[in-house]
Amino acid sequence: MSTAETTRNAPPDPPSAGTAPMSHRAVLLALSGLLMAMFVAMLSSTVVSTALPRIVADLGGSEAGYTWVVTASLLTMTATTPIWGKFADLFSKKALTQLALLIYLAGSIVAGLADGIGVLIVARLIQGIGMGGLSALVQIVIASMITARDRGKYFGYLGAVFAVATVSGPLLGGLLVDATALGDALPGYMSGDAWRWCFYVGVPFAVIAFAVLQKTLHLPTVKRDVSIDYVGATLITAGVSVLLVWVSLGGSQFEWGSALSIGMLVGGLALLALFVWAETRVREPIIPLHLFKDRTTSLAVFASVMVGVAMFAGTVFLVQYFQLSRGMSPTKAGLMTLFLVGGVLVSSVVSGRLIAAKGKWKRFLIFGSVVLMAGTILLSTINSTMPVVVVGIYMTVLGIGVGCLNQNLVLAVQNNAAQKDIGSASSLASFMRTMGGAIGVSALGTALGHKVAASISGAAHSDPEVGKAMMSVDTHQIPDVTTLGDVLRPVYEHAYGSGVAQVFLFSVPFAILAFVAVLFIKEVPLRETIEREDELADLEAESGDAPGDGDDGPDADPAATPGASGPADTPSGVKVS
Repeated sequence: MSTAETTRNAPPDPPSAGTAPMSHRAVLLALSGLLMAMFVAMLSSTVVSTALPRIVADLGGSEAGYTWVVTASLLTMTATTPIWGKFADLFSKKALTQLALLIYLAGSIVAGLADGIGVLIVARLIQGIGMGGLSALVQIVIASMITARDRGKYFGYLGAVFAVATVSGPLLGGLLVDATALGDALPGYMSGDAWRWCFYVGVPFAVIAFAVLQKTLHLPTVKRDVSIDYVGATLITAGVSVLLVWVSLGGSQFEWGSALSIGMLVGGLALLALFVWAETRVREPIIPLHLFKDRTTSLAVFASVMVGVAMFAGTVFLVQYFQLSRGMSPTKAGLMTLFLVGGVLVSSVVSGRLIAAKGKWKRFLIFGSVVLMAGTILLSTINSTMPVVVVGIYMTVLGIGVGCLNQNLVLAVQNNAAQKDIGSASSLASFMRTMGGAIGVSALGTALGHKVAASISGAAHSDPEVGKAMMSVDTHQIPDVTTLGDVLRPVYEHAYGSGVAQVFLFSVPFAILAFVAVLFIKEVPLRETIEREDELADLEAESGDAPGDGDDGPDADPAATPGASGPADTPSGVKVS
């Protein structure tokens, strides 16, 4: 397409109405900017992981500050994802993607300039808003360019970007932290702080992505009478934020059974209940509740939550396993994630291409959920002495399962959603996966802490020499096992090895629930048009009833685009430009 905005004033030349899918060349051009934007979002999440201890120490932060730096971006990213999705149904998707990039840029620059832990936390909050927009909008834009039948192979490219950013982020972060020359090049109070480049490294990618999107992304746009659900946006942001703070800080900053903990849980759930109530009373809800009337959507969203638990457990706790149970450096532990990421990369690309070729997708969801169960069961058997290659094979199995499920569950949701709801539907699946992962990681992290404490306490009681050595160790801090003596190091390595194994054992039921949900999903043939059949029929009717075609009557509604529950769900006043 040669113009930046393609209007739908008149029916297209082909006999069928609706949006014409973009050519393969046009898709690849647009996809280059989108994938770069996705890479920026993923990189900002992973590049600071190995640098955070140094960053927090240099800024004079406490353990609580460390937790908040990690939590801040996750909180705003998760809370704003459904809002970005809804805005994508109301406004220009291209403009929103570029806005998300600008917000990310602002957060990155502020983070790099931070002179205190409070400023860094605020910057991470801003970064999270941009990251939430990018992670949601990239999938939504792809759904607006490519038919569901062909979308699978392009989603495979997203899996490749995820793999590259996941592997390169921690390695790049470690290299930047140790690059003293880069730190010395910074002026004033920043001099010597090489870690600041962890926040600056994504800036050039974001700038290039912005320019590429401006030049290559040309989308059809539908202008509608906009009605923003401010109440719903406020309630879901507040409810999700309270629950994420609760699961992130519970067990460390306050006891799970304390009055504060119970109050946060009840308050968060009450805010979300109010959000659901409010959504039934507005014209343009943030999350259209009629989406849940579709069985495939409901089951796919539920399965996404379960997959999120297993996926986040794999990326979070396996790094701890390699560092604390196997004594690896952060860099080596990051390299070990290649096994997991390799499985995700191969399975997402291969399954996407096979789905595009055959048009069948449920078999890959079933296969992925079975492999996911196998991966969690296998990883529940690891210990501190198991050969590293065997652990790597088990990680690859888990990655294959996650890769087959992750994007293809989003594809199943998008295939059943009306195009006018594509933003809300896509972001719903991503939002629930992230929420499931965040809550699951917190709960599983608590279980890991209890298991490690019980194992070390048991060793101290059964072996007087261990008990004596423990008196000089701060049990509230995560140790550097390479500095422990010959007496304590095997105790800690065994404790964390068996603890991480238990984490995956507790993940098995979630994988089983994902399998059950996938079994009951009804496979609907992937549509070969951008719009759904009922939307196409309505567009055909609009074309036939347009002025000059024999119907100038004022009662003709040029906007009727039926939603998932039929024409009654269509807001009035929709105008097509």
